[in-house]
Amino acid sequence: MSTREIVEEFLRRMGEGDHRRTAALFAEPVDWRLDWPEEGHPAVPWIRPRRTRADVAEHFRSLEEHHVPELNGTTVTQIVVDGAEAVVFGDIAQTVRGGAAYRSPFALRLTVEDGLITRYHIYEDSLTVARALGAREAEGPAAAVRG
Repeated sequence: MSTREIVEEFLRRMGEGDHRRTAALFAEPVDWRLDWPEEGHPAVPWIRPRRTRADVAEHFRSLEEHHVPELNGTTVTQIVVDGAEAVVFGDIAQTVRGGAAYRSPFALRLTVEDGLITRYHIYEDSLTVARALGAREAEGPAAAVRG
């Protein structure tokens, strides 16, 4: 499969919530980077280093666990491919379980080698995400029960 086909398949699987099959598209180890401080953020539990397919599947499971999937309005606006490199541009629109809705533009840099994703670097407005999750924490345990 070409780089574009792998990227499109990755986006399809991710959109379907098929975390195991999504992770199967990744090489081990994967060069994984999120647009966050290295130590992560206490309000954002899915932010941590990832290296393996199991780590990748856990990342996407955790994202789903902390958001309301039926309120996901994330869109892809453009995919640019140059050989093994691809950049996906779009807008994240999510709602935190028991928290706030948020929006953020994103750019996702992927590298595909031998039919597997070897690099996953995502750039987003991490402050907006942390604030939305922080709203859940600020409301206390009752917010988590409602979500």
